[in-house]
Amino acid sequence: MNFIRRAAMAAMIVLATSASAFAATLHRGNMNEPDTLDPHRATGSWESNILGDMFLGLTTEAADGTPIPGAAESWTVSPDGLVYTFTLRADGVWSDGTPVVADDFVYSIRRLMDPVLAAEYASILYVIKNAYGVNAGTLQPEELGVRAIDARTVEITLEHPAAYLPQLLMHQTAYPVPRHVVEQFGADWTDPMHMVSNGAYQLAAWTPNDHVRVEKNPRFHDAANVSIDTVIFYPTDDGTAAIKRFRAGELDMNAGFPSQQVPWLRDNIPAETRFATFINTRFITFLTERAPFDDVRVRRALSMAIDRETIAAKIMGAGELPAYSLVPPGMSNYVAGAQHDFAATPLAQRQEQARALLAEAGFGAGNPLRFRYNYIADPDSRRVAAALQEMWRAIGAEAELVASEKKVHYNTVRARDYEVGEGNWIADFDDPVNFLFLAQPSSGDMNASRWPDMAFEEMIARANQMTDAGARALVLRDAEQYMLDAAPLTPLYFGVSRNLVGLHVKGYVDNITNVHRSRFLSIDEGARVSRGEGAAASEGEAVAEADGEGGFFATIWGWIVSAWNWFLGLLCSWFGVACPQS
Repeated sequence: MNFIRRAAMAAMIVLATSASAFAATLHRGNMNEPDTLDPHRATGSWESNILGDMFLGLTTEAADGTPIPGAAESWTVSPDGLVYTFTLRADGVWSDGTPVVADDFVYSIRRLMDPVLAAEYASILYVIKNAYGVNAGTLQPEELGVRAIDARTVEITLEHPAAYLPQLLMHQTAYPVPRHVVEQFGADWTDPMHMVSNGAYQLAAWTPNDHVRVEKNPRFHDAANVSIDTVIFYPTDDGTAAIKRFRAGELDMNAGFPSQQVPWLRDNIPAETRFATFINTRFITFLTERAPFDDVRVRRALSMAIDRETIAAKIMGAGELPAYSLVPPGMSNYVAGAQHDFAATPLAQRQEQARALLAEAGFGAGNPLRFRYNYIADPDSRRVAAALQEMWRAIGAEAELVASEKKVHYNTVRARDYEVGEGNWIADFDDPVNFLFLAQPSSGDMNASRWPDMAFEEMIARANQMTDAGARALVLRDAEQYMLDAAPLTPLYFGVSRNLVGLHVKGYVDNITNVHRSRFLSIDEGARVSRGEGAAASEGEAVAEADGEGGFFATIWGWIVSAWNWFLGLLCSWFGVACPQS
């Protein structure tokens, strides 16, 4: 028996050593199936998770989410804060070996602003001079405030000072795309057979509704410090199933999980269950161009009826906070204070006032307000929707609940095929304008409420021209208060990030943007084996023998299972076969 023990241990040492010596594969649960892998068409955080591994903007995220040099090695800012000059890395190349040059960035931002492309997220870069006019088709692409001074120098001129620009340029809309590939293959340029990228990874395979696989880009300027060779992203919109896959060792990490699972996760795998402060607000939007939601009394009544404390504490329960403002607490360059004016009013009194507002608007027992509420078909949103339905019923309003898969829901909202809908915003950069732009008329499709108030637009424009940060913050606060009083949208709660991260995944840093690029992560294969051992022991506890030998063999079996999973990962990363199915 001692011989068997020694042989088994030796075999596992060899396997563990081989695992660390060869390809390391990271299996990431990634919420949803991507609609696209074109950076200029993508809108979801699940798409950004993949694209941020493959592409590099002028700036990029560090492990803690803060901006660091990306495709640019350095930059300078003019004294008036309007002109940024970026110097590109001399060793920056596309994954096919073609040099990355300044014209790639000029071409890419012009492409983003091309009205023909109809990029939904184009408005986020309206801070660039003439971007709005180019995107609207009233100015020529050459008038856009981006130019190549030489092959390694990009100059960006802004409409107004924006100290947050280095953060903004980390966003996928600011990624360069390979002109030589886009123009050759058109819409098919994102096919794995054609796609090239300039980041740490390159696209290897995309099986719809199954997985996206990216491989380490050997031409990446910092490839020597990229530990993980293969990353496989899986759509995990079924959060409960994702937890099971994580426990079984099929996933190394997973983004998000249902609130109903929070108590179990905290009790059973607390070290692998991560919660963190997050610049995120969940809200409700009203289609203000359609009656009766063009009436502020109706919007305010529905807003007042919501018991946010119950939703945050009893339905969500992971540390979320009730929200009476759109901009979350702790946002940089801001002064807190804006909130719904009924925030301190007891719920029963708010309900009475809400009924009165509906009566003024022509609704009552004989003519109840009836509307559709569109929401995302996940467990948390479903429970919140059911609670909202009862809260609105308490003031005499009847909501028909309409659930859709996440990307279908957002497409429905953008198409204006809704009346009242769920919204969710994760900040792209740490500045209040990234939340307030959701209500600006100039934001196009990103203004889901279609609120047309130009006074609000002018307040934001005035704030953006200010160089005094304190004065700017006060004007933005006044603008938010103005918007909240009109209630084209109403906040529900401030979110927290929720992630499952295996203890064998190293380099993971919780941060307020919840961005975790794979290039900064690594795998401790020995710890992965230990995790598999623990999972196998847990699953096989009923058959472990009391004399200790059964427990020993259960442990060996756990090691074997882990080694087999590693071997399958190796086959997947090297040959594209034996990849796990969703």
